[in-house]
Amino acid sequence: MAAKHLLPGPPPSLADFRLEAGGERGSGSREPSGSRGPRMAKFLSQDQINEYKECFSLYDKQQRGKIKATDLMVALRCLGASPTPWEVQQHLQTHGIDGNGELDFSTFLTIMHMQIKQEDPKKEILLAMLMADKEKKGYIMASDLRSKLTSLGEKLTHKEVDDLFREADIEPNGKVKYDEFIHKITLPGQDY
Repeated sequence: MAAKHLLPGPPPSLADFRLEAGGERGSGSREPSGSRGPRMAKFLSQDQINEYKECFSLYDKQQRGKIKATDLMVALRCLGASPTPWEVQQHLQTHGIDGNGELDFSTFLTIMHMQIKQEDPKKEILLAMLMADKEKKGYIMASDLRSKLTSLGEKLTHKEVDDLFREADIEPNGKVKYDEFIHKITLPGQDY
């Protein structure tokens, strides 16, 4: 019976699921399940929160629990996000912070979470493949994909493309279906 109440709305996106998966650490979590603490605690693992706090602390030069808005882009990039100046400005405007203002750690967590969600690599790969598929067939020829990967954006070498194709079980002259390709290349690496 209780399971019916766990999914009140649409299913979460894969990015939300991956962020939520590590969030329940029992005694490691600071927020009791019924408290009204930071809303990001349900989306981020304790390890992520600790990593973000460490980076935040580097820019909290006066140790007041606040960083300058001008340091936001560098802090986000320090954590692996890739915001544009316009995106940083949008985040600040959303939270009513001007360019000379400051933000606290809770606001920083919210911004980091939103930035991660909008940088979904699966979505970016799918959009790139859809742009290459003019006839909307649902696949691209491996030779066309090789051509794009070696000539556009951060160009890959032919050896790197060969390695990628081998990992994704793609025949050099075969068809590459989007969903299968994206699933195979975005699986997390093995943790040895």
